[in-house]
Amino acid sequence: MIMKPIDGKPTALPRHARRTTALAAVIALAGFATHALLAAPDQPAANGVNAAEVAQADGGNRKAPSAANSFNRLLKKPASSANAPPAEDGIHDPANPGTHSLQWPSEAFQDLPKAVDGNRVDWVKALNEGLIRPWYNLEDPEEEAFVLDLDIVREVKGSMPNVVYPHEQHTQWLDCSNCHDEIFVPEKGANQISMAAILLGQKCGVCHGKVAFPVSDCRRCHSQPKTPEQLKALAEKSSWRNVGESKSN
Repeated sequence: MIMKPIDGKPTALPRHARRTTALAAVIALAGFATHALLAAPDQPAANGVNAAEVAQADGGNRKAPSAANSFNRLLKKPASSANAPPAEDGIHDPANPGTHSLQWPSEAFQDLPKAVDGNRVDWVKALNEGLIRPWYNLEDPEEEAFVLDLDIVREVKGSMPNVVYPHEQHTQWLDCSNCHDEIFVPEKGANQISMAAILLGQKCGVCHGKVAFPVSDCRRCHSQPKTPEQLKALAEKSSWRNVGESKSN
């Protein structure tokens, strides 16, 4: 996309600006389509077509969009059971005969280390034990991953344990470009991360809660406890005695 500034010289928009413009256009179109499809049956939509006519034209078989691989922002219990059969998982078409010939996840995962959330598989442990071997390059299955053994510790306010981000476990699966620089800037202090952003599917939430374990188990990320000295300092800082003294001063 090209913009023409006041001086008359055409200037190309930055990549992130082009993406933002395209995303805004998609959202606008999606909003218009949603308004048309969700209009009340007895009220015409903006384009003159009401919901009843849409459903009738579709033979009454219109289904709600699948929630598979969508971010579970409110951590609601999934509608289907964990590792449901392909015909019941909300991803595959149960009307397709081929769906019923697929291997059930419960059978495929039965010999893998167990976890308490997500699809009930501890994939990092399975990788470390050599039970699985992800392809780093689909065109070259023999290519080895570039593994970076570097832990990033993010200090957290209050008594909550600090977050430890292990590059090693992530780079065993992913290339650096999957995260840098679009999601995380590789510079200390350059990334503003919060649980609110993660629960909205941003930052860590781009993967976790969709294709990686959900954020319901706090200790999987908040794994570095505060030292006794730090906890003591926090307790003294938040003591009601100190609050009273500060007011009197």
